[in-house]
Amino acid sequence: MPKPSGTQPLQVLVAGGGVTGQALAFWLTRGGHRVTVVERFPALRAAGAQVDLRGQGIEAVKRMGLLDAVRGKLVDEAGVAFVDARGRARATIMANTSGQGRQALTSEYEIMRGDLVRILHDTTRNDTEYVFGKSVDGFEQDEHKVVAHFSDGSSRAFDLLIGADGQGSRIRRAVLPEGFDPYWRVGIHMAYWFVPRIAPDSNIRDTYMVPGGRQIMRRSHNPTETQVYFVLREESEEASAIHRAPVERQQEFWASRFRDAGWQTERFIEGMKTSPFFYSQEVVQVRTDTWSKDRVVLAGDAAHCASPYSGMGVSGGLVGAHVLAGEINRHPGDLPTALANYDRVLRPFVNEIQGEVNPRLLRLGIPMTQRAINVFQATTALACFLHVPDLAARLSKEDRGGNWQLPENPAPITAV
Repeated sequence: MPKPSGTQPLQVLVAGGGVTGQALAFWLTRGGHRVTVVERFPALRAAGAQVDLRGQGIEAVKRMGLLDAVRGKLVDEAGVAFVDARGRARATIMANTSGQGRQALTSEYEIMRGDLVRILHDTTRNDTEYVFGKSVDGFEQDEHKVVAHFSDGSSRAFDLLIGADGQGSRIRRAVLPEGFDPYWRVGIHMAYWFVPRIAPDSNIRDTYMVPGGRQIMRRSHNPTETQVYFVLREESEEASAIHRAPVERQQEFWASRFRDAGWQTERFIEGMKTSPFFYSQEVVQVRTDTWSKDRVVLAGDAAHCASPYSGMGVSGGLVGAHVLAGEINRHPGDLPTALANYDRVLRPFVNEIQGEVNPRLLRLGIPMTQRAINVFQATTALACFLHVPDLAARLSKEDRGGNWQLPENPAPITAV
């Protein structure tokens, strides 16, 4: 997309080198701007658990010309099974691979976060300045520029600062009013890590429910590794605080909550000790009335985290980057208009995907008693026998992003 005659390229700083930050770099550099991405980790953060693409997120990747690259890295996950304590499947919901309707519990586009990050990095690294091992610790701005202060003590001026630094965004704290709590909580917590894969670990994701609002999921993404997820329904100060504790303390917490759960719990807890990573988080949404303040704007989870249960976290970040970059590229000399349009255009989509998360339905899926677990499994088994999930997915007219349409491309993908 050519810039208006006489318009100077913008110097843009993106805080955060994840999916959203790199998608912004992709579109902004193709709009002719000079983009610097700073990432606090010392190298590309190409780790993490399995993610998926749905609805408008699939279209966003297609617009980037990267859908074939994504297809080449897809995880072989055929569906989701609800299992009992002996590992027997009580009900199985298969992925919708018809190319029509709505993605099921397992998407047609399942990919490891690290693979998606590497795909984006490979296509942006030649046109983008990447700085690893450094973060934005603060900033100050006026009508002409924003000066970012970095963790190494240096400072630098930019035309625009984009906070794509995730659910716990530091940039967001400076954008929102003091004391404002952006988190919408559902009383659910999650931890995940990798363990060695064993022969019985199939390409069906297993979900095991335990009394006390506990759930264990197992999914295998390559021949040697299996992912483990512990999910806990608990509203307590200890549960909310544990995610900020040292990793050793986090692991003790999760082991203590699940040690009596049965099934393969002993194997999974033992595997914590040798896992290449361990991540613990509270399931929240980020809800704010504003995404920008003068020359600073939020994107992705920093602006509108929809939570893992929306199924649209990564897709939401890709879509948000598409919209924000498009408005900047169309109005490079009028940032107030660009950022106002970004909010106006994207807000209905964000409301749609965040609204998909219904706390009552989440509680049904994480029962507190064995009786409730039995009812859930029996009902799901009957629905699967009658092919209800498959028909509902195939016949649905909309995916999780509703009928909201992705705007025109931010820039021609052939432009450099």
